[in-house]
Amino acid sequence: MSVRNCDIAILGGGLAGGLVALALRHARPELDIVLVEQGETIGGNHVWSFFGTDVNKAGRELLDGMVVAAWPEYTVHFPRYERRLKTSYYSINSHRFDKVVRQRLGEQSILTGVRALACSATNATLSDGTRLEAKGVIDARGLRNVTDLTGGWQKFVGRRFRLSAPHGLDAPIVKDATVEQIDGYRFVYSLPFTADEIFVEDTYYSDGPALDADAIRARIDAYAAAKGWQIAEVLEEEQGVLPVVAGGNFDAFWRASGGPVARAGVRAGLFQAVTSYSLPEAVKYALALARQQDLSGEALAQFSEYWAREHWAQSAYLRQLSALLFAGAEPDKRYRVLERFYSLRHGLIERFYAGKTTMFDKARILAGKPPLPITRALGVLTGLGARPKPLTFAGTPR
Repeated sequence: MSVRNCDIAILGGGLAGGLVALALRHARPELDIVLVEQGETIGGNHVWSFFGTDVNKAGRELLDGMVVAAWPEYTVHFPRYERRLKTSYYSINSHRFDKVVRQRLGEQSILTGVRALACSATNATLSDGTRLEAKGVIDARGLRNVTDLTGGWQKFVGRRFRLSAPHGLDAPIVKDATVEQIDGYRFVYSLPFTADEIFVEDTYYSDGPALDADAIRARIDAYAAAKGWQIAEVLEEEQGVLPVVAGGNFDAFWRASGGPVARAGVRAGLFQAVTSYSLPEAVKYALALARQQDLSGEALAQFSEYWAREHWAQSAYLRQLSALLFAGAEPDKRYRVLERFYSLRHGLIERFYAGKTTMFDKARILAGKPPLPITRALGVLTGLGARPKPLTFAGTPR
């Protein structure tokens, strides 16, 4: 066994681990950082998107050079109406993410194709026989256990196509729920990267984690055909199964995720409870961690647990909405909850995704004629009626 000494060891080179490494490199360039990733590339194989209002100026600087496409507005489509919203929308892909992380961090700080087998607050044992001795270790290896949480699942298959003719879209379709409602709330998501290149993702909010990738691929191809898009080539594909959290025991979740070691990203439960998206939270956390003066293993562990508990507490309302979605609505009627949400004021929608929902916003979302039976909704909200189901482990949020 060889020993490598460093200041900070980050286990997991996904979105969260990569952003923490970049934030630390920018704030403390003198640090010796080692980023460990079990795959061959940093960031895996993903497309991450975010609204312009989700990320502040410092966050934009952290993401500089990663955005592969940007649009000034986006659209949503539901059975009763369509809407175009003037909020900027951005996408990052893992290819660009990998390139930027390597450039800023330096190849000498990156270990790929190596898995972390075990870790403590100050050391880690790797699958190639290396032992990392660090002043602080940060575990960003994705979800370990969700059995102490309740809710449902967001499942998806996304395919990037090169078309034989232009698709004709001038803005992303963030949600197209006019499609047949199968296996819960279903919508199709389309990102027009160039005139003849488009990313199409078929997404489901389901009670169970089973993913039939072949069936979803066929539905994506049928959706493209219905739009008149002629597929010339499939460039890439990604798929995933993500928890949509409606409740649970945070203390038990934290204990099940490992010992007294600093955590980052979804390992720390840092994702949006309704959408399951993690990029805005990963950016905020990376910047906050990089501002810490004490980067010892013990101090980092205490900081990460404090941050995760605060996020859990602040997400209580979002978990309530997830509970309404999964326990309050019949699976094929879940789309009505989102259909009504997108009829609300533009500013409220922006604040919701940015994690800045006001008390008035919260009241407005629940006010008026509900999109599901009132007695069932009240039962979910009071805890006296139907409740979300416990989760079983299935995947890692992006």
